[in-house]
Amino acid sequence: MSATTAVRKSRLPFPFGPARKRPDWLMWVCGGILTLVAFVAIAGPWITPFSPTAIDFALMNAAPGTGGHLLGTDQNGRDILSRLMVGTQVSMLGAVLITLGSTVLALILGAVAGWYGGWIDNVISRVIDFLFAFPALLLAVFAVAVLGPGLVAPVIALSIGFVPAAARIIRNAVVEERSKEYVQSMKVLGFGGVIVFLRHVFPNVAGPFLSSQFMCFGASIAELAAISFLGLGVQPPTTDWGLMVSEGQTSFLSGHVWPVLWPSLAMVLTVVSVNFVGEHFAEKWGGRSDV
Repeated sequence: MSATTAVRKSRLPFPFGPARKRPDWLMWVCGGILTLVAFVAIAGPWITPFSPTAIDFALMNAAPGTGGHLLGTDQNGRDILSRLMVGTQVSMLGAVLITLGSTVLALILGAVAGWYGGWIDNVISRVIDFLFAFPALLLAVFAVAVLGPGLVAPVIALSIGFVPAAARIIRNAVVEERSKEYVQSMKVLGFGGVIVFLRHVFPNVAGPFLSSQFMCFGASIAELAAISFLGLGVQPPTTDWGLMVSEGQTSFLSGHVWPVLWPSLAMVLTVVSVNFVGEHFAEKWGGRSDV
């Protein structure tokens, strides 16, 4: 093997060999899970079988099916299914806001840096490198310390924390696209730089970038749950998946796994489904879902 061949192979988008084609039924399953989650997030609070805040000490830690509670009750006798449905809306709302915020910021920073280059690229790249030094969860904890617990502070902090990776993806894609002959030809013909970028360059780099944001969405769900688990996110009586797991610790230690099992299972299935769908679009659009 020549040195040139070795270098070329090291630059392949999938360095460990070709990606395996996932079975179609798996995509249907993941799509079905995400559709169900989306429906519950939108309509859940209006179709709950019980009040999510109603306390019944006579049914503390009841097993699934007891007294009409399909998923059981928690340590305060509250219906787990109802709380899970309400918590789904809060968790999904936070994750959507984080993903939208990071997407907009990353698009602006990455596109400007990649398109204009020069000192603008250097300045923005240094800002991105600086943000890489602060984990998203650490930024969220700091924001909560300043703004107080709730949903707003983690959403703002995580939106900023997820920008560096996404901005670097779009910046690298724009730099590669900008160097192609058709871009230079259009500039020579007198087309404005903004017009060339919006009509021709951006559509070619949007697919891989947007597919990477599926991973941002999944990470947002997990990070928000971690923050709520620590007691820094939404506060009772509002709930989300992370807070449900945190509140169910006492029941779990006493042998009642249901208050912890159901929100954990919902979170895992949702994040895994999002990641599978993201990988599917990454392969379809010829992009990568990682940095």
